[in-house]
This record gives sequence, structure tokens and C-alpha cells, in this order.
Amino acid sequence: MLENKDELEKERERAKEIADAKLAEEITQDFLRRREERRSVENGWLLNMNFLSGNQYCDVSPFGEVVEEDKRFYWQSRRVFNHIAPTVDSRIAKLERRKPELRVRAFSDEDGDLMAAKLATGVLKYVQERIYLADTVSRAIVWSETCGSAFYKVVWNEKGGRQVAVDEQNNPVYEGEAQVTAVSPFEIFPDRLDVEDLKDVRSLIHVQTVSADYVLEKFGVLVQGTDLVGTFGYSEPTSGKLPAQHGGMHKTMIHNGVLLLERYTRPSKEAPDGKLEIVAGGKLLYQGGLPFANEERGTKGLPFVKQDSIRLPGAFFAGSVIDRLIPVQRAYNAVRNRKHEFLNRLSMGVLTVEDGSVDVDELSDEGLLPGKVLVYRQGGKAPEMLDCGNIPSEFKDEEEWLENEFSLISGVSELSKDSTPVRVTSATGLQLLLAQDESRLSATTTSMDRALKEIGRQILRLYRQFAGSARMMTLTGENKKVETYYFNASTLSVSDIQFESQESASPEEKRATLLQLYEAGLLTDENGKVSKENKHRILEAFGFGGYENARDISSLHIAKALEENLTLRQEDVGVDEYDDHALHIVEHTRFLLSAEFKRAKNKEEWKKRFLAHIGEHKAKQNN
Repeated sequence: MLENKDELEKERERAKEIADAKLAEEITQDFLRRREERRSVENGWLLNMNFLSGNQYCDVSPFGEVVEEDKRFYWQSRRVFNHIAPTVDSRIAKLERRKPELRVRAFSDEDGDLMAAKLATGVLKYVQERIYLADTVSRAIVWSETCGSAFYKVVWNEKGGRQVAVDEQNNPVYEGEAQVTAVSPFEIFPDRLDVEDLKDVRSLIHVQTVSADYVLEKFGVLVQGTDLVGTFGYSEPTSGKLPAQHGGMHKTMIHNGVLLLERYTRPSKEAPDGKLEIVAGGKLLYQGGLPFANEERGTKGLPFVKQDSIRLPGAFFAGSVIDRLIPVQRAYNAVRNRKHEFLNRLSMGVLTVEDGSVDVDELSDEGLLPGKVLVYRQGGKAPEMLDCGNIPSEFKDEEEWLENEFSLISGVSELSKDSTPVRVTSATGLQLLLAQDESRLSATTTSMDRALKEIGRQILRLYRQFAGSARMMTLTGENKKVETYYFNASTLSVSDIQFESQESASPEEKRATLLQLYEAGLLTDENGKVSKENKHRILEAFGFGGYENARDISSLHIAKALEENLTLRQEDVGVDEYDDHALHIVEHTRFLLSAEFKRAKNKEEWKKRFLAHIGEHKAKQNN
């Protein structure tokens, strides 16, 4: 009987191994199919990166590969006059200055919604500083401006945050935190290329090149690595010879590497939690449901956010401004090179000689040196310079027209590229150019704003999923006071809060607006004085918040009373002698009148604690 059970168990293991191998092969073939479907788009990205880096004599061949272009004549000049790089740099700089801040607006004026919004804003601020989100966004901006699209991967890192305990094996246990990484479009393979939004994608494969040792350490599975060669994101097997260049972009060799394929599939009737399948080296490493409830109403979805530069109709991957600038750059290089060749003919000259009258080889090697004695055959015709005329004015006209084309197509005017545009002299003209630049970048800034808001939503949903019943977070309030929050998962109710709309004004424009409001008297009271609150906010906007130290102490008492409101839900809190009892009584009473208190299940227990605490404040106040 025992032998039959062992045989049955072995049969089940063999059946599982066969099923896992079959699934791994299906996922690998699915990736190869998607890679071939996306090949033409990927070659366009490689071409963009070549032109951005200065290798501008390449093109996509009829076979779909980026190849170098050969010279038509050996003497042709092929210098590069790169206008694409400074244009893209200007766009990136303008987008860097306009990164929106993630702030949360309360759904209503109830104390519960206000506290939830304040807590959510604090969590986002805390996470942004912890994971260096600004650097991640900067990398994504470079990818989106170069290739057209960039992606963010928002996951939960179990080994992030502070250490809270040790397990039985004496290994550290961390509280965990959200993690956001920038992902290049080379690593993303959707199941459809004809949809525009990530929400319309049914499944998505994220491909990374990792070492076989990483797979063994992460998943405990031994896979066979090989030498891989590639440029970005993922690589392909090589026969051992490493090409020097691929369309001008240097390739890298990865030893003992494997392709790590992560296929994410949205929930369906057959799989209510979706699917996450991970394959490397032809072996199935993981199979299960989607790990993160990062969509509305707590449903599970893909942990990715897409950011576009120039959206294209009916295309998943967006376009880049480099796509539009490449034809102009080719024409500009041709004009400048032909112009230089013409100048060389004028300066060096073109000699006409009678056949057999001079030593042509010597003349070709040495040219017409100053003081050179030129000997020609007696009775022959003396060599003479060919009249090449003057440089045609069409060269100058075409060059200026192409330079204007760069500004027209890219949306970057002279004001953005030059510190002092010589063609604009009036203040009105400068304002018009600024407004024009903003309108041309509005689609890109809107996409970036939308992507960062989605990142904020997913971060809050991850904390709501993994924060647990008790979580401590130290935040800095508006009054520069360090505040410690104890919250649980239900406190971060993202369904009842909204992100504030971000204005597209730069910091300089915001400060100018504040000065105009002050001059108009809109920031003063009826006596013409600026309140301490407004004074602090104005100094904060100008970056001098630390110089304002005379703030009203009442804000500190209110903050302390709000902390006591949170603690009184769990236990009794004593009254301190230095409390401003009037302010404390108002804040505690305000909570008892709020809708959050009325909806509480154990409000009678809360009411008893609050009334006792308020009574103690009144007793201290009367004394």
C-alpha cells in the first residue's frame, strides 16, 4: 500500500514537471512572437538613439536592421552637426522643472476625510524621499523623450523600510515599503500593439537580462546561463563573437546570463486573481495570481504605469520628437557638408592640367605649396586654377530654413535654447514665446502628470494592502514639527480622496504671481497686514521657510490635540499643565461632532474617553 502511494506521488511530480516545462515553453514562444511583432518599432528606437548620440549616418535596411550608410564618394565630407541632442536636452530640462507634486485633496470637509488626505499626502511625501522618486522620474523622462514611451513598475518590496524583528533563523524582518523603478520600452512586450492605453492590454511580458546566479539566489532554481549580447533591457544569444557596433551603438557582453520573463495576465473568469508566470532558462520559476491589488475597488492589475511623449492614434508605443527631426537633421548635415566642400574647393582650388605636361602624382600628393616651383613640359599649356565661382546664396537660405524647422517641429523656441534670443526684443514677444513653448509641451506634461498621479494611487493602494493593522511613520508637518503617525490599512481609503490638479506654472512664475497678489492687496487683512500663516507660506514659496520662526504657538497645540484624538480611540490620555485647554477642548469637541465619530462602531467607548479627557481640560482651565 505504501509503495502504491509513493508511485502515485512520483507520478504526480512527473506530471507537474511536464506541465511546468510545457508552460515555460509556451511563455518563451509567446515572447518570441511578440518580439518579432515589435521588431520594426524597436529598430526605430535604435535609430533615434543613434541620432541622439551623434551617429547620424545610419538607417533601417530593407531587412529591418539598423546599418551604417556608406559614402558615395571617398572624398565626401560626413561631419555631424547635431541639433537633435540640444533640442532634446531643452525639452528634458523643461519637463524636469515641471514635475508635479503628489498632493491629496480631501473628498469632503469632514475631519476623517481631512485626516485621511493629510495622511495620504504624508505617505506619498515619505515614499518619494525614501525611494528617490525624483531620480526615477528623471530616467523615465529621458526614455520617453528618446523612444516615445517609458514605463514605471510599482511593486511592494518586502525587504524595504525599517527592521522590525528577526525570524527564527535570526534573519532580519523588515516592515516593507513601496518601490518604483523606471523601465525602458525595450523591456515591455504587450500582447497587442494597436491599443493606446495600458488598461486595454490583456497581458504584458516584462523581460530582463539577469545572471544565472541571480535566479538561483532569488528563486532557488539552477538554470543554465550563456553569453548574451545586446544593448538595452534584454539581450540575445551570441555565437561568441561580439560585434563592435550595431548601428553605431556599442553592444555589451553578459556572461552566464539568462532572460527572465515575467508574464502578467489580467483577471478573468477562469483566473479571478489574474496570473503571474515567471520563466528563465526554459524553466518555470513561479506561477500564481497577481500579487498587488493596485486598481480601483481593490482589484488586481498590472503593476505598470505608462508615460508618453507624443501619443499616436492606434499605437501602444508613442512617438518621439526625434522621429520628426531625423529628416530635417539629414538635410541639415547634407547642406553643411556640401557647403564645406564648396569652401574647400574655393580655398584649395581645383587645378586643370594638360595631359602629360606635369607630374600629376607629385602634384596630387604635395599640392601647390607656397614657393613651389612648378615645372611643366616645354610647349605645353601651363596649369591653371578652375574658376569655381562664389558660394550660392541658396546654401545660406536653406541652412536658415532648416534651423527654423528644428524649432517648428520640436516645439523648442530660441528662448529655450538660447539665453538671449537676438530676434526678440520686446517683453510681449518673450511672453508669447513662453506661452507657445508651454502649449507645445502641454500634451507631454499632461501625460507625465497623469502617470505620476497613477503612481501615487498605486503606492497608496499598496500601503493599504500591506500596511497591516499597525504601522508607524514619521512625517514632517507644515509647521516643521516632526509628527509620528500610527495608522492601519483601512485609514488609507483611496476611494474617498482625490489628487489635486497641478498647475503647469514654473516656480519662477508662481513667485511672480505671489508678488502680484501681494501688490494687489489680496494677501493682507482689512488692516493691510499679512497674517503669520500667509507670511510663512510666502516665505516657503520663495525657499526661505526656515527664516520664519515666530509662528503662532497655537498651531502646535492644535497638532498635539489632533494626535490625542488618534490616541483616545485606543486608550486614555492625560492632560498636561502646559496645554492650551481652550484649543484642546475645541478640537476634541470637533471630533465628537464629526461624521467619522457618528459612523464608528464603538463610539460609546470613544465618547466615554473623550468626555473624561475634556472634563479634565475644563478642570485645569478653571483652576
